[in-house]
Amino acid sequence: MIIGGVSMEAQLTELIPFLRDRNPQVRQIALSNLLGQTPEGSPHRSIFFNGLGGGLQKPKETDIIRDLKLLCRDQLAVAHDAFRALVNLSDSPLLVPFLSEPAFLIFLVSYILNADSILADLASMLLSNLSATSSPCAALLTLKIPIIPTPSAPSLFLPTESRSGTCSAPVPYPSGEPQDILALPLLIDAFVQGASIDPSQDRTARKRKGELHFLASVFANISISPAGRTFFVTPRPTDPLNLDSSNEYPLAKLVTFTEHKDTIRRGGVASTLKNCVFYTQAHLAILSPDTEVIAIPPSTVSAPGVDALPYILLPLAGPEELDLEDQEKLPSALQFLPPTKMREADSVLRLTHVETLLLLCTTRWGRDYLRAHGVYEIVRGAHMEETVDKVSEHIERLVQLLQGEEGPETADGATVAGAGEQEDDEDNKIEEV
Repeated sequence: MIIGGVSMEAQLTELIPFLRDRNPQVRQIALSNLLGQTPEGSPHRSIFFNGLGGGLQKPKETDIIRDLKLLCRDQLAVAHDAFRALVNLSDSPLLVPFLSEPAFLIFLVSYILNADSILADLASMLLSNLSATSSPCAALLTLKIPIIPTPSAPSLFLPTESRSGTCSAPVPYPSGEPQDILALPLLIDAFVQGASIDPSQDRTARKRKGELHFLASVFANISISPAGRTFFVTPRPTDPLNLDSSNEYPLAKLVTFTEHKDTIRRGGVASTLKNCVFYTQAHLAILSPDTEVIAIPPSTVSAPGVDALPYILLPLAGPEELDLEDQEKLPSALQFLPPTKMREADSVLRLTHVETLLLLCTTRWGRDYLRAHGVYEIVRGAHMEETVDKVSEHIERLVQLLQGEEGPETADGATVAGAGEQEDDEDNKIEEV
């Protein structure tokens, strides 16, 4: 479109220098006009990618991307639009190197971790989009952020790099020197805290301003890699700030959210759990109750079992009445469910849980454990009510494995074809999500 002899794209490009104006109102007006071009399919979205390079040319950060990153630290209206712009643009692999460079990644994670961050949910969405690429996931596994322990703070620490226009420094500023702490365990704890927030409560009255549901997608993306899933099934101190606290599998902090009301949260957790189950050596720890202390060879470090089976089965369970003998097989959380019990409404998530059970069937021990704990009884009822063919087909495969006779060829330690990655049919292949 040409307006007064000047194209719309040229007019928008002329706004870019105003993102650095000293007047916050000018910055806000310029950004609000540019924001509408950031979603995928916008006619002038290319202005954000001009000059980033391609092919053999080494990518170079442009002024507009650098400005948007800086504006995330600005006052509320400006920072809100800056985060939104980067969330929209972060679907492009061209931007990933610039949005996951160490200084910005440390700010982004620190901002999410600070309980006072007003825009923590938008920051979580941005981190979720970035984690769809493998290099940011690898960076998050080793990322450390500087913190100062602060017993009076809701999160018990101050991430010093979170300071911004929407997350001011506390007064008085806590004493002590910052110490570098691994970020991922802190993100898990923040995610757990976010689940307890009442979204109807005024944001200023909340102990943590963000619900952080999109961190579930971050964990799911990290767990796609072998190194990522190893993190979730390696015992760590329950309190990341106290290395002497008792050990716990990080996955154990997440599995409780498979029936959370937020689809993003429960979906990301379901995917994280499924991805971790690809690591066959971890099945014993993942299924064992928390009353048993388990180590995953070759490691000798132990922690209470994750007790994941009830959280896999609950989304598949309905209000059907079972006879007493069948009830006694079930984990206690599934016994005598009320007549109001509803199954997971999202067919993709139902399929994810069935695929997790299929993966747990890859060893004789796993199949025996599932048989002994009422899995067949639950999925039988789920199959009767299932309306999606693909989910029904996967349940039928699961039933065949659970109800089939075991022979010498399926002795403990042997894997079963069709229960995991070795399935040849592309429609039935189970993949990390």
